Amino acid sequence: MPEKKGGAAYSRVRRVPGIVVGTRLKVTDNSGAKEAMVIGVPGLKTRLRRLPFATVGDMVVVTIKKGNADLVGQVMNAIIVRQKKPFRRPNGVWVAFEDNACVIVSPEGAPKGTEIRGPIAKEAAERWARLSTIASMVV
Repeated sequence: MPEKKGGAAYSRVRRVPGIVVGTRLKVTDNSGAKEAMVIGVPGLKTRLRRLPFATVGDMVVVTIKKGNADLVGQVMNAIIVRQKKPFRRPNGVWVAFEDNACVIVSPEGAPKGTEIRGPIAKEAAERWARLSTIASMVV
């Protein structure tokens, strides 16, 4: 029996496009930034003219729009910890937060701040273990 060829290079988990390029996110850690705008999603290949999207637990490239004067305009990596768009968990529960929020991290995934204000999604805490250690609440 011949073996099937082709297939995706990443896992075929259904991703809800809650955050797209251009979305403004609240920065929910104490790194000094207050608001960030998504300018890219590393590792995501999309169709021509389709906006790259991300969801809870994904790393994105952001530019800082509001916050400390030395941070404004900086390009940094961030991890999305909350999104307004409802997404479904494998157990059937639908989850939605009241804002879109991220945490500023290093390229390796180490958080810049020392605490995270507000809840973070379980998906982000499982994927990035260092976030769960400084989070106040995991939902």
